[in-house]
Amino acid sequence: MEKLVDIASQIRRDIVRMVHGVQSGHPGGSLGCTEFFTALYFEVMKHNPDFKMDGRDEDLFFLSNGHISPVFYSALARSGYFPIAELASFRKINSRLQGHPTTHEHLPGIRVASGSLGQGMSVAIGAALTKKLNKDTNTVFSLHGDGELDEGQNWEAIMFAAAKGVDNLISTIDMNGQQIDGTTNKVMNLGSLHAKFEAFGWDVMEMNGNDVADVVAKLNEAKTRLGKGKPVLILMTTVMGKGVDFMEGTHEWHGIAPNDEQLRKALEQLPETLGDY
Repeated sequence: MEKLVDIASQIRRDIVRMVHGVQSGHPGGSLGCTEFFTALYFEVMKHNPDFKMDGRDEDLFFLSNGHISPVFYSALARSGYFPIAELASFRKINSRLQGHPTTHEHLPGIRVASGSLGQGMSVAIGAALTKKLNKDTNTVFSLHGDGELDEGQNWEAIMFAAAKGVDNLISTIDMNGQQIDGTTNKVMNLGSLHAKFEAFGWDVMEMNGNDVADVVAKLNEAKTRLGKGKPVLILMTTVMGKGVDFMEGTHEWHGIAPNDEQLRKALEQLPETLGDY
């Protein structure tokens, strides 16, 4: 796990540097989901950096809460999809690394545009059903924000996946309890997501999203629950801004960039393990 811890630290450095570089972006949720992306791309998922859009004979991942693109881009670059140096172009004119992932720039690793929240579940279900039709036994993974569940389209998709037995899908909810306007409980209290998803017919698990060993273990366990007639849902508890003490646990760092001094303080807390871009 030491290797994964080192990768996570470097990805966090990439995140704060990318957002600082253009004074724009979403560091909070990206930092909170770093262990998830590290576990997924460097340990759990069967994927091929020699990117092909159809994704045949490999696992697929769909990011629904596309505003946390910095952590996604860093994980893709660090796992070989495109040059690490390209991270320096984040959100700049003519960059392939736009603020929300898009497909028209043909960035390897991106299979769907995810700027509008609430749509990723539907896309992931479609991909999972396509794999079934193609007799492809690989897995579809997706990630969603807890605040994103305010969007009604999610619940139609959640109901559909269980009703149609989409049992090659593992969806994860990032439960950091924060969204752009405040805490999720104050903006739109969702109650027990565990009880809700179980009532909708999903196999529900929970994990500590900031413990990379637990993320690896739970994602691997989730894979053993596939093929049994139910989609699998993982409720992942994280801390928004994890790894940078002054960013942790507050919605205020949902979508603002650190200034020069804040960047310096953040990097002091994040060891450089693989080399900065």
